[in-house]
Amino acid sequence: MTKKVKAAAYCRVSTDRDDQANSLVSQRNYFTEYIENQDGWILTNIYYDEGITGTQTKKRAGFNAMIEDAFHGNIDLILTKEVSRFARNTVDALSYTRKLKEMGVGVVFTIDNIDTRDSDGELRLTIMASIAQEESRKTSERVKWGQRRRMEQGVVFGRDLMGYKVKDGNLYINEEEAQVVRKIFHKYVDEGKGTHVIARELLEEGIRPPRASLWSNVTILRILRNEKYVGDLCQKKTITPDYLTHEKKYNHGEEEMVYLRDHHEPVIERSLWERTQRALNSRGLPDGEKKRYSSRYWCSGKLYCGVCGKRYVSRYKNLKNGTRYQAWRCYTAVNQGAGRDDTANGRIGCKNQQINNETLLFCVKFCVSHIPGSREGLKREILHEISRMKKTRDDQTDTEKIRREMETISSKKRRAVDLVLEGVISREELREQNSWYEEKLSALSRKLEQAGKEAEIRSGQTDSMEPCAEAIHEIMDFQAPNQTLCGELLEKIYIYPDHRLDIWLKELPFGIRLKFRTRGRGEGFCVEILEMAVIQKEAPCA
Repeated sequence: MTKKVKAAAYCRVSTDRDDQANSLVSQRNYFTEYIENQDGWILTNIYYDEGITGTQTKKRAGFNAMIEDAFHGNIDLILTKEVSRFARNTVDALSYTRKLKEMGVGVVFTIDNIDTRDSDGELRLTIMASIAQEESRKTSERVKWGQRRRMEQGVVFGRDLMGYKVKDGNLYINEEEAQVVRKIFHKYVDEGKGTHVIARELLEEGIRPPRASLWSNVTILRILRNEKYVGDLCQKKTITPDYLTHEKKYNHGEEEMVYLRDHHEPVIERSLWERTQRALNSRGLPDGEKKRYSSRYWCSGKLYCGVCGKRYVSRYKNLKNGTRYQAWRCYTAVNQGAGRDDTANGRIGCKNQQINNETLLFCVKFCVSHIPGSREGLKREILHEISRMKKTRDDQTDTEKIRREMETISSKKRRAVDLVLEGVISREELREQNSWYEEKLSALSRKLEQAGKEAEIRSGQTDSMEPCAEAIHEIMDFQAPNQTLCGELLEKIYIYPDHRLDIWLKELPFGIRLKFRTRGRGEGFCVEILEMAVIQKEAPCA
């Protein structure tokens, strides 16, 4: 009795659309009928993968199950439609067919008329697999090129996010979620709260994130750094550099990102967005890599606790009369509470008290007013900075930026012609894209002309620093320095529990120790300086 040939078939479609699903059904029906009509053949199984790319095999469950069954002797012959259905990766196609041949399993590609059991089977397979891989490369290039053009035209790729719905390539505000987003930004910037605190408060308020069970500081940070909330759109943050592996990676400059300003309706105002980004760039743990609160307020990042050495952070409280009360508290006290003994961790927290912002400002003003020489140094620094900024402005005009952008678009036009010659895009696609490029170049040309006129006007203006010097002298020549001036002159302050401050000004080779007391509340609030003494430059933090 002749041994039956155990035959199997493999089918694959690369997408899960309805038309492709119908194709998969047709393939399975075809191979079932084909194998059953062969004398001496018995159908063992029809393996298939749906919506899976052919350039790699590790995610193709049907393919891998077929290979495993073949290795266990359950299959003698595999039929598949064409090489591109089996694998679009030349290495995979040759590797698997060789392994199968060693196990006595042949592979027949019906449309390509290749049988790996024939003497020239591997040569013909190599040629066809190389062609299939090249077609995959062209397809990948074509898809990436088309996606980038659509991105440049403002089409949104991606899924819904907190505060927005994505529909037909456009972003639409989800007002219920947008209110939560605004709350997060205001908590971070206006209330000075950290990401961990914001996450905890949202959970306590019963607010849940849309696609996670709990809020985390990472989720909050992603919201605070997402440019979509200010109406901008940045795409190609992640890329797929290898069309064979299809593995995504973060774009660290390998490909140009697509950034469109004022692309859609914003959730927050741009001023709030810019303040948030400055705060994010300046904040960090007190003993971490960055300075915390280094530029948000006049004394941000300059206040230190004289008990534990940590920085002081700003805190607000809304009073009954509608005003906001600002004070500064030790970071340790904020997170761990007042100093206490803990059985497991020893001494935790900090006993140092908070200090009113008005008290701090009064004390620094007192020091600055009694050391008038320090203002002269600041005047020189300001004039030097104005001079540097004027030079930078003149050296790097808007016209240069516009010319660079025009050159980038011209380069893309030239590249589009190459893509037509390579067969990646059609001539019709080239005409449509060139039309869009011409519109962009025409708009940039008009901007370049306008920028040139503005540059001529600026070049005709005097570069004399005398008006600036007079204006600065007029602003700074007063007995009660303002908050901005105090912040510029202040180097650091150590705050102690006994109403004592050690204040260091940038222009002085020594520090000033003040003892003060406060009286009254509201409009009757006042600060009195009880003692003033000069101290050495380096003071111990204890």
